[in-house]
Amino acid sequence: MKQRDEAGMVTALVVSITTALLLFTALVLDGGYLLAARREAIDEAEGAARAAAQAIATPARSAGSLTLDPARAQAAADNFLAPTGHRGVAAVNGDVVVVTVSFSHPMLILGIGGLTARTVTGRGTARVERGIETSEGP
Repeated sequence: MKQRDEAGMVTALVVSITTALLLFTALVLDGGYLLAARREAIDEAEGAARAAAQAIATPARSAGSLTLDPARAQAAADNFLAPTGHRGVAAVNGDVVVVTVSFSHPMLILGIGGLTARTVTGRGTARVERGIETSEGP
């Protein structure tokens, strides 16, 4: 009987398993960070939308109707997002403002394989509501 030469079989198996584990770890870590970045984009967009919804046109206040000024809404969204370093686009439609925030998120481990960054996007909506205009004591 001939004996088969099995030298190196264990090495190939170890290399294959190690590569698979590294790829799985990269997908879990980078995927988790990507989901966290998406949640961050949504949170920022919702906050910017609330800030933009306060940009009521001045003449509309006295007339009793609530309408948004698109330029002031965009400025309010930009001011809200300034500390984060991200940019957003505010779209006004009557008494509703929608803010969309997009930014690039780097991949930590998958970047080694050539997938350097992904763009994450969040969207927030706010509606203008009339609130309390005077302070009344008990």
